[in-house]
Amino acid sequence: MRGPLAWVVWVVVIAVGIALLLGMTAAIGNRDEHGQTVPADAWAQSVCGAIGTWRGEMEGVVNDVRQPPATGTGVEEPQSQTPQGHAASVRSSLETSVRATKTLVTGIDDAGIPNTSHGQEAAKQVSDWTNASVQNLEKAQASLDHQATTIEDAVAQLTSAAGAVTTVLVDGVKTITNVAVLDPELGAAIRNSSTCQQLHEEQSST
Repeated sequence: MRGPLAWVVWVVVIAVGIALLLGMTAAIGNRDEHGQTVPADAWAQSVCGAIGTWRGEMEGVVNDVRQPPATGTGVEEPQSQTPQGHAASVRSSLETSVRATKTLVTGIDDAGIPNTSHGQEAAKQVSDWTNASVQNLEKAQASLDHQATTIEDAVAQLTSAAGAVTTVLVDGVKTITNVAVLDPELGAAIRNSSTCQQLHEEQSST
């Protein structure tokens, strides 16, 4: 393929690549401010933006792990409907959650440290939550490596996995709330941030 058509195709490819890059950048923050002091409103905007993007990905994971395994014999059921098949599906979803949460860790770290009286502690609390979330989700993923041999075992495994995902989400809300209480100036920035407001609205609607 040569000539004007080839040139147009390359322009489109480059444009799509730039759009994807900008989307990924927006998801984890516009700048890498790792270890740097930043204004409270900029920190709140970046952190809530990263959490909001992550939460959207996690919603799909939650839907997958909440589906119970089939209770039949599995003799004539599709593989995905057997306890073993469902466990494999949940394991795949947990792999997605781990990748998404590792991206969130990067986004939180790149948000920097808010320039407030308790900014250092606030940034550490959020960072600690994201790192603990990765560890908890990896443990939940590893727990499914043992193949269940009965319906009861499968249900117990999947219930535990679902519990890990739910705990990560709930702890995230608690962490942001604790940060707002810890640092009134930062709390005001969180309340005024458009990404934090959107995150709050999405949380309230679920």
